[in-house]
Amino acid sequence: MPPPPPKPGSRAGRNLPAAIGVGLGLLAVLLASLFLREEAFVVLALVATSGGLWEFARAVGTHGVTVPLLPLWVGNAGILVSAYTSGPAAMLVAFLLTAGGVLVWRVVDGGGPDAVRDACAGVLGSAYVSFLAGFAVLLLTEDKGPWLVLTFVLCAVANDTGGYVAGVLFGKHPMAPSISPKKSWEGAGGSVLLAALVGVGMATLALDTPWWTGLLLGVGAVVTATVGDLAESLLKRDLGLKDMGTLLPGHGGILDRLDSLLMTAPVSYLLLTTFVS
Repeated sequence: MPPPPPKPGSRAGRNLPAAIGVGLGLLAVLLASLFLREEAFVVLALVATSGGLWEFARAVGTHGVTVPLLPLWVGNAGILVSAYTSGPAAMLVAFLLTAGGVLVWRVVDGGGPDAVRDACAGVLGSAYVSFLAGFAVLLLTEDKGPWLVLTFVLCAVANDTGGYVAGVLFGKHPMAPSISPKKSWEGAGGSVLLAALVGVGMATLALDTPWWTGLLLGVGAVVTATVGDLAESLLKRDLGLKDMGTLLPGHGGILDRLDSLLMTAPVSYLLLTTFVS
């Protein structure tokens, strides 16, 4: 008798109970850091981005690229602390110093023909993780800062959640099959719907600003979060990786959670500081 055919895989594609539990835990930590003591959010951002840089270095290291982590971590702290204490100009200066420090460190630490390549990878990691995360810290320094940060995070999370649910239930037309086969246009519709609802709700209930501001933020978050997700998917596909890490059960690595947030942070900063603060 031939063996029974294998059961079809779950369309969810992940450990859903673990993903929900980890997601709720991360949300609780975020709320505590924002509303108990603001400096705790800077510490949380520092820990998350440091872990993200470690994952990035580990991922590109599978292809022989050596990213100097120590100057990246030092620069990461400088970028986020500068954003919190001194504003956008100081954050930019800290990033430029980090880029120079990474290059000098890699040249001094052995040099060789691959030094420039490795240094460029390090600068990319700093720009992608640390500099973009700095915009979330800049939001914290504005009036209603904790609420602005929470609004931006919830809109990005709504993009992921709405897209995931709609994609699992209705997804039939892939958006970018060669990059992320499970991401569908039906899922994108769910992302727009939920992110817009969350944005409008936060704008009217928490930020006391016109509803269309929240709608603009929600739609903008869908665009940037989708770009961030696809960009990381492209990087992982190029590196031959399924996830950037395994630290967060049901989600993958830290960067797998941060990808949409990082790309959404600067656009949210621009929109929220223009129409709310």
